[in-house]
Amino acid sequence: MKQVPASLHLTVDEHPSDPDSQVVQDGLLAFNVAVIGEPNEIPIGVFLRGGNGEVVGGLLGSIRWRWLYVATFWLPDSNRGQGHGARLLQAAEDRARKHECIGVYLDTFEYQALPFYEKSGYELVGTLEGFPPGYRQFHLQKRLDAARS
Repeated sequence: MKQVPASLHLTVDEHPSDPDSQVVQDGLLAFNVAVIGEPNEIPIGVFLRGGNGEVVGGLLGSIRWRWLYVATFWLPDSNRGQGHGARLLQAAEDRARKHECIGVYLDTFEYQALPFYEKSGYELVGTLEGFPPGYRQFHLQKRLDAARS
């Protein structure tokens, strides 16, 4: 193992400070930008709202390097199976197309929505076995640029 200079030491923080986290995030971003260019990050929110404008479900994500990442997607049980999820996902994909995205990627646990995403044209690109313990996490993508290929 390589010798670490005496002036350097490791810490493990279960609750890292925002400034410490920002140093790492900024460093990785600078490294990536030098190789692949600016991410041009755009946050995306697509919401299902009730009669008073209150949010009753929705999708959160971000566009980076011409891909939309769906980070969070939730509908209450009472609003499932009525086409709302498909409409939310379609609206996010439409917004991604307006930004000339190549595709969309996301993950879901096996007890969640794999059949929904497959029905929506997503393909499985990876499986993480045992995450969480006793389950699997599926990683999916949908290419939006197929017509341009």
